[in-house]
Amino acid sequence: MISKEMTIRLENGLEARPVAMLVQVASQYDSAIYLEAGEKKVNAKSIMGMMSLGLDTGEKVTVTVDGKDAEDALKGIEKYLSGK
Repeated sequence: MISKEMTIRLENGLEARPVAMLVQVASQYDSAIYLEAGEKKVNAKSIMGMMSLGLDTGEKVTVTVDGKDAEDALKGIEKYLSGK
């Protein structure tokens, strides 16, 4: 299991469309992927869970990944959240 703190760099934060895209990115990996902000920890493959976070640009999240492709998954999530 690996974890890393990341900053949301998406222009409009994690609104409906960016959340849907993030869920698509997370779903490409076999690993379990969770985003944690404050007291909430949600499955990155769950649209409803991700929407409940209501994250804006500049906010920090901790991404935790566990599984056989954990490093690739962490890199993929980081690339997406950085807006690249």
